[in-house]
Amino acid sequence: MTGVAVITGAGSGIGRASARALAKDGWQVVLAGRRAEPLEEVVAEIGEAALACPTDVSDSASVDALFANAVKRFGRVDLLFNNAGLSLPATRIDALADEDWDRLVAVNLSGAFRCLRAAFRVMRDQAPRGGRIINNGSISAYVPRLHSVAYTATKHAITGLTRSASLDGRELDIACGQIDIGNAATDMGSGAVSGMLQADGSTRPEPVMDVEEVACAVVHMAGLPPEANVQFMTIMATKMPFIGRG
Repeated sequence: MTGVAVITGAGSGIGRASARALAKDGWQVVLAGRRAEPLEEVVAEIGEAALACPTDVSDSASVDALFANAVKRFGRVDLLFNNAGLSLPATRIDALADEDWDRLVAVNLSGAFRCLRAAFRVMRDQAPRGGRIINNGSISAYVPRLHSVAYTATKHAITGLTRSASLDGRELDIACGQIDIGNAATDMGSGAVSGMLQADGSTRPEPVMDVEEVACAVVHMAGLPPEANVQFMTIMATKMPFIGRG
């Protein structure tokens, strides 16, 4: 199954790789991100099947404009890859500033909600009705890293968002699932190679996987027929310390 996909955080990393992979699979792709230049680079690579829409997911009007532009250009939205997110340097709870907490919640959780809400509204009203939403969680939705309270809390909340949307979407023919990713080779995940803070306070390098493997997993989830859904998928570097972390 293919159609029209909206990808947030599409200018780099997992979002960029997934946009290219979806386009290669036959999807028309709408690329959302904070900076126009990286989005236009992806459009230049993909061609007419791509549209760049600079978007601030922490702003409702900006998110609504993203989906309006997607419908104006391609007629509908069949997929949202809810991928935009931020992280912070390792920070103890007692040292975390209000503004850093608020910034992560605004993007990682509230931004994901705003995009999901906008997708629901479009998918509810289009004909044929329905679509699919894939939320980018994290393995931190299950197990935290040391000194990561803001990121971990938002990713645990994404799981609640996914479960609620999956339930609420049934009557509207909207499927919602979540992909939880560990140690992909991206700018955000590059610290794993040089050394990641471990639960015992030490810093050690960790294995990483090619980001293209994540993109392939997104394409698989996106391509399922409407009657099938991957509710939760965990994809990770095989030998990273996730199972047995602690």
